[in-house]
Amino acid sequence: MLITLIEKVYQFLWGDLVYIPLPGGESLGISLLILFLIPAGIYFSVRTRLLPVRLFPDMVKALTEKKTHKSSLSSFQSLLISTATRVGMGNLVGVVAAISAGGAGAVFWMWVTAIIGSSTAFVEATLAQLYKEKDPLYGGYRGGPAYYIHSYIERKQGKKRKHVVIATLFAISGLICWCGISQVISNSVVSSFKNAFSVPPIVTTILLVALAAVIVLRKNATVKVLDMMVPFMAVCYFAITVVIILMNLGNLPGVFSRIFQEAFGIRQVAAGGFGAVLMNGVKRGLFSNEAGSGSAPCAAAAVECSSPVKAGLVQALGVFIDTVVICSCTAFIMLLAPEDLTAGLTGMDLMQKAMEYHLGRFGVIFIAVTLFLFSFSTFLGILFYARSNVAYIFGDKWCWQTAYKVLALVMLFVGGLAAYTFVWDLGDVGIGLMTIFNIILLYPLGGEALAELKKYEKEKKTEKISGAYKAMQ
Repeated sequence: MLITLIEKVYQFLWGDLVYIPLPGGESLGISLLILFLIPAGIYFSVRTRLLPVRLFPDMVKALTEKKTHKSSLSSFQSLLISTATRVGMGNLVGVVAAISAGGAGAVFWMWVTAIIGSSTAFVEATLAQLYKEKDPLYGGYRGGPAYYIHSYIERKQGKKRKHVVIATLFAISGLICWCGISQVISNSVVSSFKNAFSVPPIVTTILLVALAAVIVLRKNATVKVLDMMVPFMAVCYFAITVVIILMNLGNLPGVFSRIFQEAFGIRQVAAGGFGAVLMNGVKRGLFSNEAGSGSAPCAAAAVECSSPVKAGLVQALGVFIDTVVICSCTAFIMLLAPEDLTAGLTGMDLMQKAMEYHLGRFGVIFIAVTLFLFSFSTFLGILFYARSNVAYIFGDKWCWQTAYKVLALVMLFVGGLAAYTFVWDLGDVGIGLMTIFNIILLYPLGGEALAELKKYEKEKKTEKISGAYKAMQ
């Protein structure tokens, strides 16, 4: 009964809800989540006047913001946490799945989705900063959609509330989602280690859970580990991709030509025409960068910075790094391998075959280790996100924080031993519901983030004029 209900909700959220007829007898299926996310992305892109393009230098500069309190997060640390969760399953398994089903053209639509999604990420992260509050358990700050939704409803109703229904539903959806993701993480890591090193699943699972427990059950070890792990794994993966590109430099123009040709259905792919290409790219881009889902604002709220806008700019940059940089690395690795070599392959078989072509046996091992690092960092990141949601629902008690961590560790263990359980769909249902609850409130609340952006740009212009005036003296 429960499994059937979850499957129906999953289909309602992620399945094709609306069909648009296309030339040639094809149709374009659009899911409810896309109907929420794409219009929101376009709306905020227009309202921010293409912020990701216009203020890209400011996005990079915002990373230099320093913190004054040890327990709070710096802008760079918040980027590491949000990148840890974004740069995970979506960047390896997800990109491979998108190209397998939609062809090379799916990569182009992932890029477009990232540019659109960056503006949404900016708005939700800025709101998280505006409504953050002190964290009495971990120190520093906490917040996220549950908190800005709660405040908005309180203002509308004109009275104080301990809990607000939609904020509580968002928080519960997040906790459900992250438990489901825990299973997906361990199952993928176990499978990759079995293929690369012939390690029995039970051994990998026990070691993975033990390592995770040592880190997450300590008060603030999560952030310290991610500070070291995320830059290392991202740089290594990017460096390997650069090496592969240099080894195949002559083929690079052909890869770009293939991406743009297939993006508009000029060249038909195995999975279909334009509809398959577009929707696989858009869906995977949205799933990978998480813009609009309300996850990353949980990290943005913990930042100590001089302006809420700077926290928003950092998260907008995070979407760019995830999709335009890291996801593109995966795409280039696959697309630079000969088409006849990878024909008919899907999933991680396709990725491993491509890496084996480029780097031999080392490539297969490298992908297994990379998947472990990406997935493990995702697990640490989602448990950081969970802090604020647990506190919103249950209050400031260590017992509830610890109980959720133990539950996530149990799911991590189960996922390493059992494949394809209903909890996988539960994770997708969780992130889908989070997105809907969050997007609904972003429209009425977004004006506050846009007002902060206007204030930031005005102050920036004043400082520039003042600096020029002083230089003339």
